[in-house]
Amino acid sequence: MRLQLFLTTLAALLATALHPTPPPAPAPASPPPPVARNWPVGTPMGTRPPVVRAWDPPSTAYGAGHRGVDLSAPPGTAVRAVAPGRVSFAGRVAGEGVVSVELDGTGDPPLRTTYEPVRPTVKKGAEVAAGAKVGTLEPPTGHCPGGCLHWGLLRGEAYLNPLSLLPPWLLRRGPSRLLPLTEAPPAWRMGVGWGG
Repeated sequence: MRLQLFLTTLAALLATALHPTPPPAPAPASPPPPVARNWPVGTPMGTRPPVVRAWDPPSTAYGAGHRGVDLSAPPGTAVRAVAPGRVSFAGRVAGEGVVSVELDGTGDPPLRTTYEPVRPTVKKGAEVAAGAKVGTLEPPTGHCPGGCLHWGLLRGEAYLNPLSLLPPWLLRRGPSRLLPLTEAPPAWRMGVGWGG
C-alpha cells in the first residue's frame, strides 16, 4: 500500500518536472479611467476631430497593428494636452517631432500620452494643464496623406487605446441640434384632424 502511494506520488512529481504547467498569460491591461478633458486637436477646442485610423492592437508584442489613433487635422493645428501632467519628452525621434506627457494621478507607472508629428512648444519637465498647447502639428510624414495627429497612450511599455481616456460626452459626434422648419408642419403633427 505504501509502495503504491510512493510510486503514484513519484510519478506525479516526475510528470510535473518533465511537463511543467506553462505560466499564466499576462492579464490584459485594463482600460484607464476617463481622465481627458478635451481632444488633442480640433477647432474650436473640444470639437471631435475625424478619426482617420482607429486603435488596432497587435496580437503579439512585435506584431502588426496600430498602437494609437490618427486624428485628422491640417498642419499648423495646435496640439493640446488632453489631461494635466508633466512633459516627459519633447524632441525628435527618427526625424519626427514627438511630445510625451505623463498624466497626473494615474498610478505607477503613470499613463503617458504621445503626440506626433509635432513641433514641440514645451520642454521636458514642464507641467501642463488640460488643454495647454504642447506643440504644433507638422506636415504629413507619410503616416496620413492629408495630415493627422498620431495620438498614443502607454502605461509602462504597454500600449492602450487613447480613446479610453475620453469621457463618453467627448466621444459623441456633437450636441443634438434642432433644425429650423422651413415650412409649417403637417396637420397630423399639430393634432388637427384626429377627431378631437
